Amino acid sequence: MTSTLPAVTAAKVPAQHPPVPEGRSAGRSEPPVRLRFSRPDLLLCGALLTLILAVQGWNIAAYPTLSDDEGTYLAQAWAVQQSRGLAHYTYWYDHPPLGWIQIALLGRLPAVLSPGSMTVGSMRTVMLGITGVSAVLVYVLARRLALPRWAAGLGMALFGLSPLAVVLSREIFLDNIAVMWLLLAFCLAASPSRHLWHHFGAGVAAATGVLTKETMIVVLPALFVTMWRHGHRDTRKFALTGAVTACALIGLSYPLFALLKGELLPGPGHVSLWDGITYQMSRPGSGFLLHPGSGSYGVLHAWLYYDRVLPLGGLAAALLLLLTRRLSVTARALAGPALTVVLLTAVALRPNGYLPAMYVIGALPFLALVLAGAAASVAHAVMTRWRTESEKRYLTAGRYALAAVLALAAGAYVVPHWYDGDRTAVTADANKPYRQAAHWLGTKVADPEGTRVLVDDALWLDLVHAGYRPGLGAIWFYKADLDPAVTKTLPHGWRDVDYVVASPTVRRDAKDLPTVRAAILHSAPVATFGTGPDRIEIRHIRAAGGTR
Repeated sequence: MTSTLPAVTAAKVPAQHPPVPEGRSAGRSEPPVRLRFSRPDLLLCGALLTLILAVQGWNIAAYPTLSDDEGTYLAQAWAVQQSRGLAHYTYWYDHPPLGWIQIALLGRLPAVLSPGSMTVGSMRTVMLGITGVSAVLVYVLARRLALPRWAAGLGMALFGLSPLAVVLSREIFLDNIAVMWLLLAFCLAASPSRHLWHHFGAGVAAATGVLTKETMIVVLPALFVTMWRHGHRDTRKFALTGAVTACALIGLSYPLFALLKGELLPGPGHVSLWDGITYQMSRPGSGFLLHPGSGSYGVLHAWLYYDRVLPLGGLAAALLLLLTRRLSVTARALAGPALTVVLLTAVALRPNGYLPAMYVIGALPFLALVLAGAAASVAHAVMTRWRTESEKRYLTAGRYALAAVLALAAGAYVVPHWYDGDRTAVTADANKPYRQAAHWLGTKVADPEGTRVLVDDALWLDLVHAGYRPGLGAIWFYKADLDPAVTKTLPHGWRDVDYVVASPTVRRDAKDLPTVRAAILHSAPVATFGTGPDRIEIRHIRAAGGTR
């Protein structure tokens, strides 16, 4: 069953274009119903996609620095591939497993062709495909929200080329995959053909995004606003009900999975979904976002270090579009993306909430869309809104000159900053110490299979591919203190370990992990790679007098 616009004759409305909304300039580029048949759109989108993939892909394994979260998700994906369960250790409902199941599927071919290449640096290439799909969806969504072609291209470029986006999109984060699904949901919700299956599909895509990274649930109200605004008035209630139902039913599959495993509620001898939710809700906050000295304040300044234009400019554009939605057709069309930015900002501004560094990933495409939409609104106002048929030629020329000056001024500010940030991303080598440490552990240890090493997850798979026993030989350092399945194999604690790889993550978190802290205190470095706080030390426990 489908829902379409009321029938009109070909004489009234051309087959390739929807009617021009009231208040729009007929001279602006109209989005075709089928973008795949529009050669100008395909050429522009293809050219931008090529540029984005080149910038994102060049030097992707060497920058930014490998993170423990990347290693965790990839190690869990490896466990799925190897039929070892949902994680390489006890799965304890920290995130829904759908995210790394998708990574496992995407990494299946590389893992078959070259098993040893499935390490964090090399497997970042999988994220390149995710970024490419997301960038195309940003363009499609911009056109479906009635932005002119140049503004859709601007939004795609803002999303794909911002130094902040380049750094975060390269990393193996669940947020990047979830954003792709949310963008697909928005594209289906704003479909010009208004088929009911598009709305059901939007609900399914939204649920997939939430099950990939649960924080995406914050975006759902904005998605439903978009669906309501773009649905046909005769069927929008039914379409929205169907979308919400589809989203809810698929989302409930996660607690149903826990229930069927007998792990929904706490009990002796097993993990539970309730404990996972309780932990996430009770995590120590990182402080108020705008309070100097707080952890959240540091995260904010880390984002702004890479780029100020997209976060700050996009937030200002979102507020502007929401405040002027009754005055501007573009503002009304972009109400959903603008509301998304505001909702994510409101959550980040909680007085004492936890703010991870990857949180901004969920906002990046919507920040790009609203910033491009605001630019389109300004251009429309300058070029056509107050223009009359009797306007003198020199006034028209003045309008064009003003628009050109504004565009050049924006470019003169943005391009140098972005050039510096992107140049760092394609030239810097932040992961040389990790590669050196992995090589040392793979070549200098005589008996990898019989050696136990405490290591962070960024290096865990490197050690597995080098011959260390998964889980019991190569030990993710958290598990030495927190997982009973591992601690029972270490009856003498740190004395049962041969090496500890003291990376920045291990040194930072060792203060809360007694076994790891003791292993560092009772060991001596036998190899050090890098300098300063980013160095990686390979510390031998026997070299400091420890015994097995």
